[in-house]
Amino acid sequence: ALLFITVYTADGFYEFVEDHCVFNSTKLDDIEFIRSYYYNKLEVTRFSSSVGKYVGYTEYGVRNAEAWNNLPGELSRMRNEKERYCLINVGNDHEAAL
Repeated sequence: ALLFITVYTADGFYEFVEDHCVFNSTKLDDIEFIRSYYYNKLEVTRFSSSVGKYVGYTEYGVRNAEAWNNLPGELSRMRNEKERYCLINVGNDHEAAL
């Protein structure tokens, strides 16, 4: 799986975003794009291309998911990440592994 992490810290609190691609082949239908938002090592919100929307796992995450799911164009942008981010990188990783 591919992994991209962004880290933010302030006064001892730890927040990061993780993008990764889960795949069994280089075909677009076999790839899942996941973006997870963490706060102090706890996943609070996730977007999965399989689900097609944000899902919250904490009270804070549920509020964020509801807001992001209602932003015009946000879900479309995130759904396109599977092709933009994963497809090219999965192909490169697959070739490198062979």
